[in-house]
Amino acid sequence: MSAATAVNFQSQFSSKSMAKQLKVKCNEFLASPQNSEHLGEIIGCLKECNSKQAAVVPCLLALETIFVELLRRNEMRIVVQPLKPVETSSELIYKQSLQGQYKEAFSAILEGFNHDKQAESVQSLATAMKLIVAETKNPLDEGAIDANSFPLGKLKNILQAVLSSERQNAHLVNRFMEYASHADIIYFCWKILPSLAPKEFSPNSLFIQNYLSLLGAVCFGKESLEESPSFLCVQMQELDYPYIRKHINKSWSCVMNWKHDDVCHRQVLILLLEKVLAHLDKPVLLTDFLMDSLDVGGAISLLALQGIFILIQQHNLTYPNIYEKLYSMFEPEIFHTKYKARLFYLADIFLSSSHLPEGLVAAFVKRLARLALIAPPQDIVIIMRFIGNLILRHPALKRLIFHPSGGEVSQDPFIMDERDPVKSNALDSSLWEVAALQSHVLPSVATAAKFISNPLPSAEWDLASVLEINENDIFDKEIAKKSKEYALNIERPTSMFKYCGGHKSSQYWKLF
Repeated sequence: MSAATAVNFQSQFSSKSMAKQLKVKCNEFLASPQNSEHLGEIIGCLKECNSKQAAVVPCLLALETIFVELLRRNEMRIVVQPLKPVETSSELIYKQSLQGQYKEAFSAILEGFNHDKQAESVQSLATAMKLIVAETKNPLDEGAIDANSFPLGKLKNILQAVLSSERQNAHLVNRFMEYASHADIIYFCWKILPSLAPKEFSPNSLFIQNYLSLLGAVCFGKESLEESPSFLCVQMQELDYPYIRKHINKSWSCVMNWKHDDVCHRQVLILLLEKVLAHLDKPVLLTDFLMDSLDVGGAISLLALQGIFILIQQHNLTYPNIYEKLYSMFEPEIFHTKYKARLFYLADIFLSSSHLPEGLVAAFVKRLARLALIAPPQDIVIIMRFIGNLILRHPALKRLIFHPSGGEVSQDPFIMDERDPVKSNALDSSLWEVAALQSHVLPSVATAAKFISNPLPSAEWDLASVLEINENDIFDKEIAKKSKEYALNIERPTSMFKYCGGHKSSQYWKLF
């Protein structure tokens, strides 16, 4: 079909009736082989829509209907008998023509992944996956319907289209998660993924982000083994987890050899902690990477700290300065990151031992108390609970509560800028910061700070109940309270600045 025919066809269906007319062409083609030119016209229309970034969904649905039906009827299957030459016939030529158009259409569908509108590109992915399902159930080559009949090459083309180096495809990865939860797709994806990772050079940041997102979208096998697995295309007797684990390690070794910017670095650490680490053969080999990440600062250091903690806990890693690193992470900036709850969770675990030196724990208590003076209200409540738990674990720290020689605000012996917590003189100080917070304007904060003025409980506070509290929760709680006392004026004011701003301010700030 000529380019002019495709352009005319696309312009012909540029109105609202495009979908209806495509459906007519689709039905006419399926009804009679004499209308074979309709298929070429629809494919040409899809290509034209891709090039002009026009709506492609009607074309996609038409092609999906046509090829799913052709595969169901086995009208594209060419039967080849061993040691017997293929006889040329009109039927064979027709089937070869259909297979060529099927290949051409699938390529055009993959081009739709790059559409500017996410709804159009997501539909391209859905159509491509439906064709894979249909082809697996009715393979083009004669044979049994098993793992050998799965169109692995087409799935590889889909994954390659998702792994763009020019744009982020988070929307495609999110849609692909629906398919990647099936055991057979899990198996075939891991069979392909190592081959898609560049080994001789480091790809750009966009490719790395897409690759990491795709790794996170595909289940890692163990989850499916624990539950009854579901299958999209092929009924597999058993999911080969050792085979999957082998390919996970291959893929991850490629990721570790790439150069990462801050965005990719953070994404690597999150994926490593949440999914990958449990499947690695030699997690200790990540020690250098995690220790280098600790020196980066911010969220990256926090995530690396969690990885090092796992290696210490499960793989006997020794890191002598771990408490100094943890201590240095408690900075004002931590209250404005989404990993704040993770830091408190890790600190609670690291400081859970009752055999830690009192001077070390006291330094954490004082640093947290000092940060509470500038922290958001919801974080002050967390800090108060955390400090209370540390005092319960180390009863000797009760001396910090109204220490007789602990000094006042201007004479506090605690050295806030000292990087070594043991040398911070925290044991010689007092918790005047907590006492000051008892006068906080928010009742919830003031109440939390009064724990030092009341008998300490016998059990620790549950940090999990306050780690996810935000400012909206505090506002809703306060606004729902019923006050018994109200401040009223005898005379209704007519201005905000009646007594302090003069005539001009009263003129421009009237109350209506």
